[in-house]
Amino acid sequence: MTIPNYELYALRYAVNSAQRSVHNFIDGDVHDVPMPLDYFVWVIRGHGVKYIVDTGFDAEAAASRQRTLLATPAELLGLLDIDAATATDVIITHLHYDHAGNRHLFPRARFHLQDREMAYATGRCMCHPGLRAAFDGRDVAAMVERVYAGRVVFHEGVDELAPGIVLHRLGGHTDGLQIVRVHTRRGWMVLASDASHLYANMEQSRSFPIVYNVGDMYEGHRTCYRLADGPGNVIPGHDPLVMSRYPAAAPGLGDRIVRLDADPL
Repeated sequence: MTIPNYELYALRYAVNSAQRSVHNFIDGDVHDVPMPLDYFVWVIRGHGVKYIVDTGFDAEAAASRQRTLLATPAELLGLLDIDAATATDVIITHLHYDHAGNRHLFPRARFHLQDREMAYATGRCMCHPGLRAAFDGRDVAAMVERVYAGRVVFHEGVDELAPGIVLHRLGGHTDGLQIVRVHTRRGWMVLASDASHLYANMEQSRSFPIVYNVGDMYEGHRTCYRLADGPGNVIPGHDPLVMSRYPAAAPGLGDRIVRLDADPL
């Protein structure tokens, strides 16, 4: 069977310009230089399917956590002719505030989530401030409400959503973090989300400091590389280099939306 090729996009909706290198590695960084983070949602589309990966955060969360919101995910999706109000499928890589916020968006969508992530975000680990700090309880509660509304599809480990689109639980950053393996015209690509915040985390095998299981984090780096057709086909979750390595989705969108299945610049 021929595996279809999908279009793959990164949509940059916010930045943290104050982030420094010392905060991006579990063992710190002797240079302590500016090393900002970008915030993304992603889109997979083609062959009659359309998946939005993660939902970002809103203006309230940006203000409370001192992040700069560049545009709402809904606005950016609109530039790709995608209406958040009618979207049908959203993949949530994990339930941290910057990946599972905007809880009023996507009122008709089904949400794809790992069993382990829901258990982690609602279990005893959340009694520890250091583990719950990156979650927003309202976002988690909204996901529980979707469960009772019949709008959450749970996955365990590896699961194929469609030919050429496969979920893989890695853990590490959170207990139920999942990545998305996508077949494109460049071969298999991996949306790593926070399995690796930056290219440098996985290239240097240095974990980001927000982590549930360090061993799983390091094994996850290896898994991302193994599942992709080349190390350049692994897309980290927060690296500003993504915007400079890939072409704009359309003229004038280079600072907002880039095409990941296109040849790198």
